[in-house]
Amino acid sequence: MSDMTAAVSGAQRRRIFVNRRTKTILFAALIFFVILGVYLSGALLSDDLIQADFSKKALKPSLEHPFGTDLLGRDMLVRTVKGLSVSISVGMIASSVSAVIALFVGVAAATGRSWLDHFINWVIDLVMGIPHTVLLILISFACGKGLKGVLIGVAVTHWTGLARIIRSEVLQIGSQQYIGVSKKLGHSSWWITVHHILPHMVPQFIIGLILLFPHAIMHESGLTFLGFGLSPEQPAIGIILSESMKYLSSGMWWLAFFPGLMLVVIVLLFDRLGENMKKILDPYSAHE
Repeated sequence: MSDMTAAVSGAQRRRIFVNRRTKTILFAALIFFVILGVYLSGALLSDDLIQADFSKKALKPSLEHPFGTDLLGRDMLVRTVKGLSVSISVGMIASSVSAVIALFVGVAAATGRSWLDHFINWVIDLVMGIPHTVLLILISFACGKGLKGVLIGVAVTHWTGLARIIRSEVLQIGSQQYIGVSKKLGHSSWWITVHHILPHMVPQFIIGLILLFPHAIMHESGLTFLGFGLSPEQPAIGIILSESMKYLSSGMWWLAFFPGLMLVVIVLLFDRLGENMKKILDPYSAHE
């Protein structure tokens, strides 16, 4: 009887686990398609929709213009969606570069010689010791500001945390018994890294990449807001918020409220996507 009860309870636990995993996958897919929809909408919308129309300037939110219009009569909903598309593009490129840097640096620190590990840890401490915004501004300014400056600034400052996580994971994998057996069989460190270590790093890499997106998007918007990011001709969220600051005292609250709210929503969606991907890909957190 006890064996039958244990079998039933085990089947119930597996069923609950499968149901939770299915819900997590569906929720992650929903978030992904929402973000993809926002990105594609902004990329495909014609620039003619944000042409100046002084007959509609400074209109409050309405059914025709849900986010209102600005001082040039441009629809703020269209400008916000196009700005989010630009921010997502910049965040995607910068995060991908930063995650690749973190992967190579983390693996090199864990598998290389001790002096290389000490040097990499020193560089990580140096980068993390400098105030993040100050470092971003300095790098962006040194690279000529604009899109190139933002991409380089975000890419070379966001890899440190992920690199440390990957380094610790690689050190843990390196202590496993099968790694020692592989070394005794005569396999080189490069072969072991490619065939044993890197495949185990794929989940961490994907999760870290997704979780870098919200940081990259926020810092891109912050740099642009301060004037060290994208040029004023580009419909970025930072530019929209920077322009709107001049008119808040005039009661035009919608110029900053809706773009800022949508930026926060996109950042939170990326964060939730990363958390759900962690539950799907990480076998430890999947049982939580």
